[in-house]
Amino acid sequence: MAPDTSTASDADALAALADIERLGGQLRQARAAIGKVIYGQQAVIDQTLVALLSGGHLLLIGVPGLAKTKLVETLGIVLGMESKRIQFTPDLMPADILGSEVLEESDMGNRSFRFIQGPVFAQLLMADEINRASPRTQSALLQSMQEKHVTVAGKRYDLPGPFHVLATQNPLEQEGTYPLPEAQLDRFLLQVDVGYPDEAAEREIMIQTTSANVPVATQALTPADLIAAQALVRRLPIGQSVVDAILKLVRAGRPESSDLDVVRQRVAWGPGPRASQAFMLAARARAIIQGRLAPSIDDVVALAGPILRHRMAVNFSARAEGITVETVIAQMCARLA
Repeated sequence: MAPDTSTASDADALAALADIERLGGQLRQARAAIGKVIYGQQAVIDQTLVALLSGGHLLLIGVPGLAKTKLVETLGIVLGMESKRIQFTPDLMPADILGSEVLEESDMGNRSFRFIQGPVFAQLLMADEINRASPRTQSALLQSMQEKHVTVAGKRYDLPGPFHVLATQNPLEQEGTYPLPEAQLDRFLLQVDVGYPDEAAEREIMIQTTSANVPVATQALTPADLIAAQALVRRLPIGQSVVDAILKLVRAGRPESSDLDVVRQRVAWGPGPRASQAFMLAARARAIIQGRLAPSIDDVVALAGPILRHRMAVNFSARAEGITVETVIAQMCARLA
């Protein structure tokens, strides 16, 4: 007698639904815990959680004083993750990030090399002002971001899981900086532009952060919960219409294959396949955060800016005419409405 596959599939669907509802509750607790410390940046908080749920890395762009560092510290507490911070400077060397081998001599006179781990061996790594370091040092992060391990003196060292890099850049002060190469930018799942808080949020910042009782974050999840959530995101079903919308949007951003005049004439280079992969994961994560069981085209449109703005560049003539990447992305998204 053949097994009842419909009953098994129904049970799997119910189990997945229960997992999604449980994860939604945990995420609401995490958002509330982060919101006690970070004021007026709910969109940034949500996009950061999207990146972490998707298993990706995040690039935060904003002027000093907008709580970028505080956000990373708070995430480490709320998610129960070991967090470390690297202040990138022009004289920072790759060994300062990855670690190095030192020669030790035992009491018996035997000499051997011992590997001392660098700050990259953390679950949540903050790369502060990443564009201040030289390309040689920036490249030290490439393997760790993509492969989740590093190689020192020919030996492989696995990084702890989960592993996420949250890097920051100051968009104003560019003197003495080294722009990130396109290959490294592509490793960041999202680029989040951190803006100024509104008046109400800034008033709350003034009052709460200068009082005698400064609010502190509390743990809401564990690293094991985050790993389970990342696996659940990949199990979430995604409709064919959403897949088609992602493919249409990404291919429309490439000058070689686009049917948009503004892309063919004004875009220097467009997004690669990693953009499509980022949409597939981030759209699912955003749906779960908002309590939905499947992503929609609205999720694709909402994530178009964070996913595409660092994977595209306009040419010189576009910059001369005041056309930005954001302008091009808006025209691309208008076709999906």
